[in-house]
Amino acid sequence: MHSSKTITRIFTNGRTYSTVAATLALIACSAVPSRAAEPDKGELDVVRVRPNFYMIAGAGGNIGVQIGSDGVVLVDAGAANASDRVLAAIRKLTDLPIRYVIDTNADADFVGGNGKLAKAGRTIFTNVLGNPALADAMTNGGAAAILAHNSILDRMSAPTGQAAPFPADALPTEAFYPKRYTLRMNDEGIEVLYQPAAHSDADSFVFFRGSDVVVAGDVLDKTRFPVIDIAHGGSIQGEIDALNKLIELAIPPTPFIYKGVGTYVIPGHGRLCEQMEVVDYRDMVVVVRDVIADMIKQGMTLDQIKSASPAKPYETQYGTQEGSTSAFVEAIYKSLTVKK
Repeated sequence: MHSSKTITRIFTNGRTYSTVAATLALIACSAVPSRAAEPDKGELDVVRVRPNFYMIAGAGGNIGVQIGSDGVVLVDAGAANASDRVLAAIRKLTDLPIRYVIDTNADADFVGGNGKLAKAGRTIFTNVLGNPALADAMTNGGAAAILAHNSILDRMSAPTGQAAPFPADALPTEAFYPKRYTLRMNDEGIEVLYQPAAHSDADSFVFFRGSDVVVAGDVLDKTRFPVIDIAHGGSIQGEIDALNKLIELAIPPTPFIYKGVGTYVIPGHGRLCEQMEVVDYRDMVVVVRDVIADMIKQGMTLDQIKSASPAKPYETQYGTQEGSTSAFVEAIYKSLTVKK
């Protein structure tokens, strides 16, 4: 069994040596406290990341769970049909109330469970105001807060004359406009960092500064090529910019490599990661983008580019889901050829 020493010794300042990158991506599985993070048969996989921090996989998008004296902070809520199982998994970890649900994007497999999990919790203002009735009146009926960037609220809300894509109780109850929003829960600072035009126009990272954990949402998907939703404001450059930001947030364990693996990164789907793996993922995206950009300069059409298989070196790792490779190539092509 390889230790984290073996893995982390070979990189400095977020860069890996290309001769060992592919091997290390496989070795890294043994360094994180996790089983496979995409369980079968509808089961949830609860992974202990830190003493007070867990990842729940198998409910749609991965869910981050911070637990402390103030209560429970969730990052994302999974799909609506998994809410009962998610709540049961949380109750096995703690009896403390859910206080916040923080959304990283507006996709149904991340926000579908918002309403049920929020209602199962209790607003923090019950403690602050000391009056439950007043807290109920001032908040979401006394439920836990649902916090998100305003772009997520916009995506989840119904345009005029159209049916709402989500029920009212799933919508964020606290929306913010700046690129950075901060709060302090369970004795640690939490930063919610908006990432424009990445996977979509509604993406955020959630950085737990004390736990040294970043929840990345669908900007990072370890089960497939990035899903870049061009129709909803996503772009290849925004995806790369967001991955670069994620690399900046994650810190490797140098020089004391025997003390741990550094910052943990929870992807939208797939197993727990560390900085080195995010670097490899970013490098893959940049390489494929550059190859397609060169083909576009040569005058190749989208069909010709797809036939040339520009992402082929990475398909074994990221292209196993049907349509993933084609969708990724097409998204890059559209992103690079859109009229400014």
